[in-house]
Amino acid sequence: MSAARPLTALRTLAVTATLPLLLTACGYGSASTDDDKRTGVAAGAEKLSAGEVRIGYFPNLTHATALVGVQEGLFQKELGGTTIKASTFNAGPSEIEALNAGSIDIGWIGPSPAVNGYTRSNGKNLRIIGGSASGGVKLVVNPEKIKSLDDLEGKRIATPQLGNTQDVAFLNWAAEKGWKVDAQSGKGDVSVVRTDNKVTPDAYKSGSVDGAWVPEPTASKLVAEGAEVLLDEADLWPGKKFVITNVIVRQAFLEEHPDVVEAVLRGSVKTNEWINTNPEEAKASANEALEELSGKALPAEVIDPAWKSITFLDDPLASTLNSQAEHAVKAGLLKEPRLKGIYDLAPLNKVLEAEGREGVDDAGLGAG
Repeated sequence: MSAARPLTALRTLAVTATLPLLLTACGYGSASTDDDKRTGVAAGAEKLSAGEVRIGYFPNLTHATALVGVQEGLFQKELGGTTIKASTFNAGPSEIEALNAGSIDIGWIGPSPAVNGYTRSNGKNLRIIGGSASGGVKLVVNPEKIKSLDDLEGKRIATPQLGNTQDVAFLNWAAEKGWKVDAQSGKGDVSVVRTDNKVTPDAYKSGSVDGAWVPEPTASKLVAEGAEVLLDEADLWPGKKFVITNVIVRQAFLEEHPDVVEAVLRGSVKTNEWINTNPEEAKASANEALEELSGKALPAEVIDPAWKSITFLDDPLASTLNSQAEHAVKAGLLKEPRLKGIYDLAPLNKVLEAEGREGVDDAGLGAG
């Protein structure tokens, strides 16, 4: 695959304005009314079965497949004349709402919201169709107040949102330590403070939280503010791999536009390949995308350690999603889920086979 900068001519993103109360950041793209310039669609490119595909993801490095794939035009290249409209979200539950409302078609999202969305629709609305990233989650703390894992008792620890992937992970870990925490209120032997990732660094600086169980780059932002890494969540998982980001689709969109879904997955696979082959250029591309979303690029002391802690891959690591669902059940945030059918990996495996690669496993949770 060619280097990053020639690919920038293919950059794409026409940002949708739907769900203004749910979307937390928009702003890619040009103000030009010329669709070819605005979307990066090649002149004369043929549309697939849909004129556009609406995707959603977070302005987080754990969603770098989407950040880079859009920024470098890798998705648009596979979609031909079908344009991308993208929206960013701050946490999984709001993105699930958008998927269930039909406001977006495909999303990059964490496992806990994916499970919640699937179970709440009785398995009728969503499917996980691929993986994207593993790792990139850390427990970081104020070293003046917390010097060991046991010191967390009685302290205030931030997680991004009630029921999100990191919230469930921390609640499960605390329970395994023998601490009691009311999942809904966050009160207990450890206080769980649900705090937007954008404001967690300020909460840490003000002393309103003593630490945080958060994804990158928030974890490394806190370290830059003087926090220390007390635990890398990867160390809690066999082989140090656990799903942090999946690719999920509305079932209706998958049924109506399988060619579009396959094209997005092909773009995802090629993006992950390019990221892993060109890590420094990919890191720069992701940072450029984050700057366009937030108005500020991440400094080297934040993005460098954050980037190293994330693995980008196509395998959804289905067995780890099953474990995370069990953690949510134990925390009291989810009734025993029926996850059979949550995966449809046939389109991804078709793409991987065409690339001469082995398919991935759904851990017995496939739709077939």
